[in-house]
Amino acid sequence: MNAFVTRLDRLSGPLLAALGLANALFMLSFLAVLLVAMQSLPAAAADDCRGENLLTAMQTEDPDTYRQVMDEAAATINGDTRLFRIDRQGLEPSYLFGTMHLTDERLIDLPPRARDGFDASGTVAIESTEILDPAKAQLAIFAKPELTMFTGKEDLSDYLTEEQRRILVDGLAARGIQLALVERMKPWLILGMVALPPCEMDRKQAGKPFLDVKIAQDAQRDGKELVGLETIMEQFDAMASLPIEFHVRALVETVSYGDRIDDMIETMIELYVSGQTAKVWPMLRAVTPQPQDGSDAAADYAEFEEALVHIRNETMVERALPLLEKGGAFIAVGALHLPGERGLAALIDKAGYTVTPLYE
Repeated sequence: MNAFVTRLDRLSGPLLAALGLANALFMLSFLAVLLVAMQSLPAAAADDCRGENLLTAMQTEDPDTYRQVMDEAAATINGDTRLFRIDRQGLEPSYLFGTMHLTDERLIDLPPRARDGFDASGTVAIESTEILDPAKAQLAIFAKPELTMFTGKEDLSDYLTEEQRRILVDGLAARGIQLALVERMKPWLILGMVALPPCEMDRKQAGKPFLDVKIAQDAQRDGKELVGLETIMEQFDAMASLPIEFHVRALVETVSYGDRIDDMIETMIELYVSGQTAKVWPMLRAVTPQPQDGSDAAADYAEFEEALVHIRNETMVERALPLLEKGGAFIAVGALHLPGERGLAALIDKAGYTVTPLYE
């Protein structure tokens, strides 16, 4: 076993490193709403949580795997930029921009060409406008508690082995959380609290906005029409559509991963900032060892991507088309929704528009 694989075995759990983190990242567009309801949960103060870029180590320590990641990314359409112009004859140009739902200072401002597209647009669409009104969104969540809580006699422990329970008790305690206090929560909800570096949670609990919120606020300030392509309840439904066993595995492995989640976050941030969105999924798969519990990581990936990306992409495009038909729209959604044959850029192209990548 080479040094890079040994290093990954030391840093990552069998399943989560990718899926648990991706799970949490897809939740971040509305995690701020959840924090409003969980102010009693402590944040772990941290001034800096930047990790190391895993691809940098992979390039020198495991060049074969690194080339596989690069080759897969190169074969993915629309995966080398965050920004696209959308044209159709007779219409003002529209724009599609990919965001990352984190509060890191490198992610919270529109790059210049995207800002120009935003300024020229009369309509702005984000994933959900409910992120601007956490109290209203909180009421909507509480109206359907079965999506976030165990509402019957069962609780999280009913789905845990003794070993998994031990891991959660110890791992949550390290985050200042007692399992007994969150045992009625669905596992993916708990995962959203533990699969992020402490300083990210600190910034969110302090109310620091991420880019999607700033885009929405700027749209309102400038008098632009602001539209949501989904509701928070639809996002919750997508998350809850995955089997409970999937979420339990992801939660347990996330906790096992400990404070090294910052390496994966850092790698994703650096890929995002450079526009290399197509490298994210192959990177995550490359650094995730095959589960030792007999589950199929590839199947978990496929199920996750179908529910949290592809199906949601179809909904977003359906709701974005009336905006594009008017022209002058600026659409900003999570960057992982953009690349690939079933990504938003390709789906909009198939709907009869000319979609052109723009580079910073």
